[in-house]
Amino acid sequence: MTTITACKPVTQKPLARWQQAAEGAYAGQISSDAKFSVVSSIHHGLSVWDLTKHERLYNWSQEQNTSDNLVLTIDISENASHVLTANRNNFALWNLQSGKSEGYWRVRESHIRDIAISNGGDYLLIGKSNATVVHVAVDTGRRLEFLGHKEKINSVDMLPNGRVAMSGGNDFTAYVWDTQSGQVVYQFNHSSRVSKVALDARGRYAFSADSMKAAYIWDLKTGKRISALQGTKRHEVFSTVRFSPDGKTMITGAATKKVSVWDIATGKRLAHWFVTPKEAKRPTGAVVYSVAFGDNKDLLTISSSGYVESWPMPKLP
Repeated sequence: MTTITACKPVTQKPLARWQQAAEGAYAGQISSDAKFSVVSSIHHGLSVWDLTKHERLYNWSQEQNTSDNLVLTIDISENASHVLTANRNNFALWNLQSGKSEGYWRVRESHIRDIAISNGGDYLLIGKSNATVVHVAVDTGRRLEFLGHKEKINSVDMLPNGRVAMSGGNDFTAYVWDTQSGQVVYQFNHSSRVSKVALDARGRYAFSADSMKAAYIWDLKTGKRISALQGTKRHEVFSTVRFSPDGKTMITGAATKKVSVWDIATGKRLAHWFVTPKEAKRPTGAVVYSVAFGDNKDLLTISSSGYVESWPMPKLP
């Protein structure tokens, strides 16, 4: 058996690569079934791709006429029925099957920092710069404001049924909370601002990471800490998180081109590699926007370089 160490990338080149944004992307997301991607870019606005055929399905527009209006965050529902997109000032709901818009909302005070969507597009979660997180029931228009944070929100997530949310902010705190009552279920404290939170779609785990280098996996049923990620560095800012279907590993992408596979039980990094940066005369970086598990034991990534790439899932010890 070959032992994989964290000091050397397990793979240098992707199995395949597809360009979806010629000049690079401002945001990107891959559906959990690895069949669709949504990309925000300067030339095409929002592009929706069928990853099985590598064809563009739709072009969507969300006020792409000024730099302030560029879509900077995207979320696809777990069942790939709907997409939520947002720029700094407004958010839009799209039907992924029909390609049609199902709603458009403007935020009047503060700016949008992060978003999440439930299955069916029934519930939307909006994290804002004024320390509030808004949970919206689309059918009834009911809005619940979570007021637990004291400073700017950096990251939000929500279970596919829309009943449990997670948020992290500049107040060094991550909260798991009930979206019907607004009551806190768990409070996870950090020693610096919380930069990323994530929930396992099957309701088993939660993840929170801060701006120094602490990153934790929590048991969502008990609130107890399962592990702390080992060997993280201060500049390793996590930009995306996906838990494996079998619940044994977690995949992260970072703002440093880095994709890592982690053992949930121990927090050990089992493997890592780097996505392809944009072609340029000088070396450039790339932010990993999204990762997903493909059908063929591979992993898909989308990054700010505008590429979707397929990678072999490493043999784990």
